[in-house]
Amino acid sequence: MSLKNAYLGIALLSGLSLAACSNTAAGAKKDAEINADKAAVAADKAEDKAQAAGEKAAAEGKEAAAETKEATREATGELKAATETIDVKTALMADRTVDASHINVDTFHETKTIVLKGSVKTATQRDEAARIAAAEAPGYRIDNQLQIVPNP
Repeated sequence: MSLKNAYLGIALLSGLSLAACSNTAAGAKKDAEINADKAAVAADKAEDKAQAAGEKAAAEGKEAAAETKEATREATGELKAATETIDVKTALMADRTVDASHINVDTFHETKTIVLKGSVKTATQRDEAARIAAAEAPGYRIDNQLQIVPNP
């Protein structure tokens, strides 16, 4: 009987080992499934964060582009205004009927206005300065603030 008991003991231990291995394999499989689920959730969260970051970057890029476009438009307007100022002042200086030495020309591109300030010797020169400015800057309003001072 002792040999029989020894075989029974070995068989019992083998069965327990198989059960333990089976339980370990099932546990490992379950752990793998849980970890896979956790990884999927983490991947979804990461994808959502990446998408949000991408959308934010795109919005910031659009905003920067709009600001750049507005700055370019403003600079272009300023450049055009400066060009108009130079054109008007040059035309006034080239005209022999107007003494432009005391005339200041300012151009405002926002309101498309040219302002003539300073003084001239006669009303005729005042009127001629306004006519020249209007001819040199079509589309601009002329604000003639020239004073008539016979001896400036």
